[in-house]
Amino acid sequence: MSKSLKQNCWKSRDNFEKCLDFGTFWCYTAYSCIVIGRRVNESSLFFVDKEEFYIVKREIYEAKTEAFLQPIVDEYGFELVDVEYVKEGGTWYLRSYIDKPGGITVDDCEMVSRRLSDILDREDYIDEAYIMEVSSPGLGRPLKKEKDFKRSLGEEVEIRTYRMVDKKKEFTGILKSYDEKTVTIELDDTTEKTFEKGDIALIRLAFDF
Repeated sequence: MSKSLKQNCWKSRDNFEKCLDFGTFWCYTAYSCIVIGRRVNESSLFFVDKEEFYIVKREIYEAKTEAFLQPIVDEYGFELVDVEYVKEGGTWYLRSYIDKPGGITVDDCEMVSRRLSDILDREDYIDEAYIMEVSSPGLGRPLKKEKDFKRSLGEEVEIRTYRMVDKKKEFTGILKSYDEKTVTIELDDTTEKTFEKGDIALIRLAFDF
């Protein structure tokens, strides 16, 4: 990448796609324009591959949404279970899962959805076109907090990883143990497999039909 193009990437969000064409992935946030990944000199410039870039970008969107949403659910006495930004069938979805004792109703979801929609319109921090959804966690409730893992010990869970592990990204097994950094499940063949939490895109109770 030429020096002039680097400078344009640094100064202008409009040139973002040009940077991508050169195989260098720049992340423009509300705070600054930086390159994320391997340090290349004494400045704060970094490089990252395409897969890592989209992981970081997704995490930024999810974290900002959660920060805006948490005060709203606290106000209503609800629990914010999870926020996820995912692409399905060529469409991006920003999904928020909320819960409360006795279960969340459609009216609860609509009430929170209207408040969140107003914030998203005002802040406008997501680049892609997307569909926003607010719903109850349902059967596929993700495990996020320590209490989620604790009550799910001995239960069958599904794990989806960001990158290939043993040539696949999806695993199912019995949740055997967990700590701050890892999760261990027992597979169908009774062997145990441990995952770093940072490598897990999603862990949830398995569907049982």
